[in-house]
Amino acid sequence: MLQAVLVALLVVLAAAGALHVIRGTPVERVLAPGDADGPPAVAHASFVPTLERLTGARLEPGNRVQILENGDATYPPLWRDLEGAARSVTVQMYYSKPGTVADRMAECLAGRAAAGVHVLLLLDAFGSKPLKGEWSRRLEDAGVQVAWLRPLRPGSLHTAMNRSHVRAVVVDGRVGYTGGFGLADYWLGGGRREGEWRETSVRVEGPAALQLQAAFAMAWAEATGTLLTGATFFPEPCTAPEGVRGSLLYTTPSTGSTSAERFLALSVAAARERLYITNSYFTPDDDLRRALLQATARGVDVRVLTAGPKSDVKTTLYAGRSRYRELLGGGVRMYEYQPTMMHAKTMVADGAWCAAGAMNFDNRSLAHNDESTLVVLDAGLGSAMEAMFMRDLEYCREITLDAWERRGVATRVAERVARVLARVL
Repeated sequence: MLQAVLVALLVVLAAAGALHVIRGTPVERVLAPGDADGPPAVAHASFVPTLERLTGARLEPGNRVQILENGDATYPPLWRDLEGAARSVTVQMYYSKPGTVADRMAECLAGRAAAGVHVLLLLDAFGSKPLKGEWSRRLEDAGVQVAWLRPLRPGSLHTAMNRSHVRAVVVDGRVGYTGGFGLADYWLGGGRREGEWRETSVRVEGPAALQLQAAFAMAWAEATGTLLTGATFFPEPCTAPEGVRGSLLYTTPSTGSTSAERFLALSVAAARERLYITNSYFTPDDDLRRALLQATARGVDVRVLTAGPKSDVKTTLYAGRSRYRELLGGGVRMYEYQPTMMHAKTMVADGAWCAAGAMNFDNRSLAHNDESTLVVLDAGLGSAMEAMFMRDLEYCREITLDAWERRGVATRVAERVARVLARVL
């Protein structure tokens, strides 16, 4: 009898664990009852207040934002800012591996620590594991505080799926960087040749930099038990009169609907003319695909640029491709990047609502990961991001419905297999 009870208990626990791993998010539609125009458009005065209330992001004026294309535009200013740090440096990275970039980061951090700057480095215990050992010990010996987030242990297996995908670098609480970059050498270069990943990151000065610092502080508290406060890490915000209205959208898993899901659902519903999405791992669930198709049905020019044959995760590539027919048939234009891995995660709606960060268009980012995304409402930045999108299209192959219907049997089989795994990729 006792054995039967134990077996039944194990079966229940296993089922609960499996359901936790494959869980999705529940928002099926975005409604505005009584409003003939539907949910608020990007240009409508109620759009930002609605988004703020439903996602927790707080868009403030006075931010200076630079869009950084690829490693060539990201690392040089990053190294300069780090070398100029006077009070504090905080760095959080998901993915890292030994090489030129990791060594340059170590040099900057060790140098600042030697100068008396408070230097804190937080690495994901899964994605940055290759740096565990001599590399991290050298930094600790130099005075850098190094912590590891969510190490894989028997007692934490139930949270193993919940990784922090955040990229955050904050200098003196005033300058922040986020995006999809990491400490690995394939982020070097111009993003047009094989082995030089196409990436988009952002540099921000102003209130959003402090919001990024707060996201770091929450993760640091989880990893170390220490909650950071005070002017060393949180100085008075320095706003620029000519700056743009923006926020750091920091999203985390929760039971049911997540702020990441609500952000994407609201953003897609807000587009009225154009919606340009660049995303490395594009595997939208049923609800997000429906939202994209509803956008095309109301006349929105919806275009998606994603990874192509040089994708670093072929299973995700095929899982996304398994949905092309539905999207293409509904008017969504699909493009695959050809020269190298496309790793950027950006979106621009109606030339004004902009997002760039670490969040992928997949269930893992919406339901399981911590993510960091800079969101900005500004026509100038929107125009620049649309121009960047159009430049990238020159290096893409557009997928047409007729051509897609002629793909081979082996490709179709790979898509069907990958589709089953879509929620856990």
